[in-house]
Amino acid sequence: MPVPYEGGCICGAIRYRLEAEPLALSCCHCTDCQRHSGTAFVLSMPVFKEAVKLLKGSPANYEVHLESGHVRHGAHCGNCATRLWGQPPRFEQVLVLRSGTLDDPGRFEPVAHIWVRSKQPWVVIPEGVASFETQPEDPFAIVKLWREKHARA
Repeated sequence: MPVPYEGGCICGAIRYRLEAEPLALSCCHCTDCQRHSGTAFVLSMPVFKEAVKLLKGSPANYEVHLESGHVRHGAHCGNCATRLWGQPPRFEQVLVLRSGTLDDPGRFEPVAHIWVRSKQPWVVIPEGVASFETQPEDPFAIVKLWREKHARA
């Protein structure tokens, strides 16, 4: 199923279209993501910001100051609080889409799991999927893994 892909928040107030293939998809098990999502991990799908087109509504921005000193920026629905994407300050041309907000999120599988040292003990990393104890040193490592996987497909 080629682009475009559509998605939105749980209440339907925000709808968007992703007009380019994602750069990657990974699963983050860090404790910040666990706390922010209220679950065991977060699926993160970096995409080029210009590829995301709003179809309906206007997301609200959020800013979270973490104990580590890091600040997280992103967008959510102001009505139902669904987190739509993060906005990494180091890569202003990228949004980190929450792939669960896509209409068909099962179409994509993560190519890597990061921060596995803090994963919940009952989470099982699938065999053959890359895993990193913390954040990969190379910020493009997961993008490279994604390209390798999809070049073979």
